[in-house]
Amino acid sequence: MNDTPDRDLDVLVLGDARPDLWLRGEHAGDVIFDDRGRVVEHASLELGGGGAVACVALARLGLHTAFVGAVGDDAFGRFVLEELEREGVEVGGMHVAPDRATGVSVVLTRGSDHAILAAPGAVAQLRGEHVDRRLVERARHVHVTSYFVQTGLQADVPSLFAAAKAGGATTSIDPNEDPTDRWEGGLFGALDRTDVLFPNSSEVRRITGIDDVDIGAESLAEHGTTIAVKFGQGGGMVVHAGGSLRVEAVSVDVVDRTGAGAAFDAGYLSGMLRGWSSERCLRLAVGCGGLAVRASGSTSALPTMDQALAAVGGA
Repeated sequence: MNDTPDRDLDVLVLGDARPDLWLRGEHAGDVIFDDRGRVVEHASLELGGGGAVACVALARLGLHTAFVGAVGDDAFGRFVLEELEREGVEVGGMHVAPDRATGVSVVLTRGSDHAILAAPGAVAQLRGEHVDRRLVERARHVHVTSYFVQTGLQADVPSLFAAAKAGGATTSIDPNEDPTDRWEGGLFGALDRTDVLFPNSSEVRRITGIDDVDIGAESLAEHGTTIAVKFGQGGGMVVHAGGSLRVEAVSVDVVDRTGAGAAFDAGYLSGMLRGWSSERCLRLAVGCGGLAVRASGSTSALPTMDQALAAVGGA
């Protein structure tokens, strides 16, 4: 959908990627450290990580997308690259860390209940020096995912965003969870160069220390950043200097909420890059996030643009 000749890339994502090993079945939650084996009904290896899932979501919405993240020189790393390429995502700028394994998660699923064991692996090895500036120059938008996990990149986000914005690009961050529970990591220093922040309601509370989500989002918006908030049960809110607005969740049978946040981000950015109003962007974001929960796994139910527009009545 790019309409800028000297910027042939719609979105550059700087983020995390890993395989997720899903174990599904009645006994998936019966994890006890003993010598007894337990059998589950289904196992699958699927693409995971907030950055990778965001790339797939963006690509399915028709955006030309490139991904830069850190993986190891191993079978899991090759799996990540192959899956992204299969979805049409550019991966030529990926950083292969020579002394780290690719991160991996094991997802134990019983009905609607999940338990996740994650090894971050090479994720934190990505640094600004690993990001090809030619990719930044080509991109209309630069999106950083899993900010608090990417500890090696945090200090370089302001300069990367400054370079992007100097060339006319827009920027965004999805903070995701902070495994250290400190909720800073230089984020506030990066917000001054961030056009959109994509926290969920819990992350708004944890980042700001303010229990009221509306007030917390307003405090974040004081940095000049648009705050697009995802709600756990669907729906969302946008807060910016011009005020705030909400959109209710779409009606859908929920199977698995994994990947819904990345789909929300992709929907909003897709509308924003088309020049839509904040309300239309939010409606599309909510529709994409809602459709993403229709099936188990992070990427299996990510919608196309036609599907998303149909779900929200054309946005």
